[in-house]
Amino acid sequence: MLKILVAVDGSELSLDAVRHALGLRQQGLAAEFVLANVQEPASLYEMLTMRDPEKLLNVSTGAGEHLLERARQLCTAAGATYECDVESGDPAHMLIDIAERYACDAIVVGARGRGGLGGPMLGSVSQVLAHESPLPVTVVKHMQADDEASREGMYAHMAPPADSMEVVIGLA
Repeated sequence: MLKILVAVDGSELSLDAVRHALGLRQQGLAAEFVLANVQEPASLYEMLTMRDPEKLLNVSTGAGEHLLERARQLCTAAGATYECDVESGDPAHMLIDIAERYACDAIVVGARGRGGLGGPMLGSVSQVLAHESPLPVTVVKHMQADDEASREGMYAHMAPPADSMEVVIGLA
């Protein structure tokens, strides 16, 4: 059985990645998931005003747990096996660390597919993951506003987005 890390920041974009991963499972891929959220490290201001590192950690973990809630609901509704992890640090590099710690076989992440006329094709986290991860990385493009009407029917059966862009980076 494959273990797939799905990066979740609570955005609709990251939930598209969760839906895509669940769609692969529904289509027959034997997989379980690690839902991972990475919080930015505390700022100097936060460290000076709160002063208690344990309280800072609790606030950060609580925020991450909250952002994972919808992804958990999707996995539970689909009957998928999953674990959750909330960490703090540089998001892309921490996601690689989490994937290695959980012995994941692949990473699925959402990204805004802008492209065209010099525009970036991937977001910063997905771009770093695609270049630096030793694991295969699937980047799922977010559906555009004109595709919103088809979103409900498409995801009702947990199929991956029809216009999803997959970038798969092999082992280095």
